[in-house]
Order: sequence, then C-alpha cells, then structure tokens
Amino acid sequence: MTTVSTPVPAPDVAGRPVDLRPDRRREKFTVKRTLRYAALLLGVLLVLIPVYVLFVTSFKGAGDASPTRAWNLPTAWTTQNWSDAWTALSPALWRTFEMVIPASIIAAFLGSLNGFVLSRWSFRGANLVFTLILFGMFIPYQAVMIPLLQIFLDAGIPSGVPSLILLHVIYGIPITTLIFRNYYQTIPHELIEAARVDGAGMLRTYWSIILPISIPSFVVVLIWQFTSAWNDFLFAVFFSSSQNGPVTLALNNLANGAMLQNYGVSMAGALFASLPTLIVYIILGKYFVGGLMSGSVKG
Repeated sequence: MTTVSTPVPAPDVAGRPVDLRPDRRREKFTVKRTLRYAALLLGVLLVLIPVYVLFVTSFKGAGDASPTRAWNLPTAWTTQNWSDAWTALSPALWRTFEMVIPASIIAAFLGSLNGFVLSRWSFRGANLVFTLILFGMFIPYQAVMIPLLQIFLDAGIPSGVPSLILLHVIYGIPITTLIFRNYYQTIPHELIEAARVDGAGMLRTYWSIILPISIPSFVVVLIWQFTSAWNDFLFAVFFSSSQNGPVTLALNNLANGAMLQNYGVSMAGALFASLPTLIVYIILGKYFVGGLMSGSVKG
C-alpha cells in the first residue's frame, strides 16, 4: 500500500511553518491594481492624443498640415513653424510674465492677510465680511465687463499689463482668502495665544509665526493664480490690445492670421503658450496637492 505524504512546509527564520498555499487576497489585489493602472493608462492616452496632434502638426510644412492629415507624421520635418511662432509670440510672452507674476504674488499676500484676520481675530460682522468676499467668486465676468471697463477708463488706468494686474488681483482675492482661511483654522489656537502672551500684536504674530508656516497654502494659491491669469482671454480682449496684451490674445491673432495658410504655426504657438503652466505643474504639482490637503481638515 502506497501512502502519499503531505509536504511539510519549511520553517521560516523564526521557526514557524510557511504557508505555501496561494494567497487569494494578494491575487485579488493584483487584479484590482492591474485594472486601476489600465484605467489610468487609458486616461493618459486620452489626454495625450490632442498633444500628439499639436506636436506632430507643429513640425509640418504649409502643404502637409491639414485636417485630413492630422494623425499622420510629417513627410518632411521642419522647425520653421516654431521659429515663426516664437517671433510672433515672444513679446506677448514676456508681457504675460510681467502680468501674472505680480498679480499672483499680490493676490496671494492679500488673501493670506484676509484669511488670517478672518480665522483668528474675531470681530463684529466677521462672518458677513467673509461671505461678501466669497460673493466675488460667483459673479460672472461677463456680467460686469462693461461697468468695469467704464470704471477703468474714468480712473485713467492704462490698458494692458497694469489693468490686467489689478483685475486679476481683485478677482483672485476671494479664492485666495478662502484657501488661507481654511488653512489657518487648522493652526492650533495655543500658538496664537503664546504669541499674545509674549507681547506680539496681530502683524507681529502674522509675520513671525504664521507666515513661515504658510508655505503649503502659498504654493497652492500661487499655482492657482498663475494658471488663471496666464490662461485668461476675456479680460485680455476688453482691457488690452495686440500691442500690449498677453499671450492668449496674441495666440488668437496668430491663429486667425495663419490658420488658412499653415496650421503648423498655430500649433507651435499653442505649445509655446501652454509650456509655462505645464512646467509649473510638473515642478510644483505634488506641493499643490499637499497644500490642498493640508487645509482640507480643520483641527
């Protein structure tokens, strides 16, 4: 009579037997992970399809760039489109940097001050003031464009970069105030009380204690403001011209002038115009998510 012996699992380092049976939970987890990565890959492909069309078309010549050949690779690769797009857009690109950098910094700093006062220094009507500030987030630009233009003309504010800086600061204060207020409410109240005991006033507390620990929220606000101001087109149409406007207005003029002759120049210009915001998100993207999460839960 032949007996079949059951294999005895070899002991591990600690002397315990090792279970050689397949781990069903691990297999299930692997399937879920595979499906998750497949869905993420599909999403990446959907996002990159327009980028592919932009990229390959930007290297096509005038006769090769057409809607019927949008998916095809260039028959002859050329960089002339990039040279023409840079020549047309470079002045507007520098004007846009001159506009978005101060607009983002000023709006972030004012929002930080507002958020600190509204979250830590109670006064009569503080909630009403905060509500009124938030109303600015829900006012459509189109509804106030004509009155705003008339106010700027009556005040003698120069069109172009100065007007756009002021507009983006004003319209950026509500969202920056909201982000900073939520973040400052997570700061322990004992930290503020300790500063008061040491004789620090409101400004001293803000400058010496609150501002140094506000970097995560500043990253979020600066990225948000930079992107919003850079991609704006409506304000640019009303408050600037092709001679003093940002890159979005120059790109629109370039597309209207070059679209019938060469799609490649328009595509190269679109890549030039989107490159700064893309670089900002690549460099600071993880800090953006971390900053949003740091103010998402109140302490």
